[in-house]
Amino acid sequence: MTFIQIIEYKTSRIDEFNALLDAWVEKNEGNRVATRAVQAKDRDAENTYLNIVEFPSYEQAMENSRRPETGEFAAQVAALCDGPPVFRNLEVTNERGFEG
Repeated sequence: MTFIQIIEYKTSRIDEFNALLDAWVEKNEGNRVATRAVQAKDRDAENTYLNIVEFPSYEQAMENSRRPETGEFAAQVAALCDGPPVFRNLEVTNERGFEG
């Protein structure tokens, strides 16, 4: 069953955050578990962002979390944030596509 993790964080250093994210994505080319990722800025809360990351399953997401490179990345990202991130772990129970 598809699993989505939403990570909410605050940072006044979004350009540095994105540079680190881009480097991590490039470094892990061919080894990523996530199938999709979206970054969004909260229009109502200054310096607040959300990363919405989709995985094939909860188990694969947790496997990804245990990888040393994921832990290293998380520590580097935390240094750029204005406080700890908030995680939401979501099992997809219903999905619809709307086109046209």
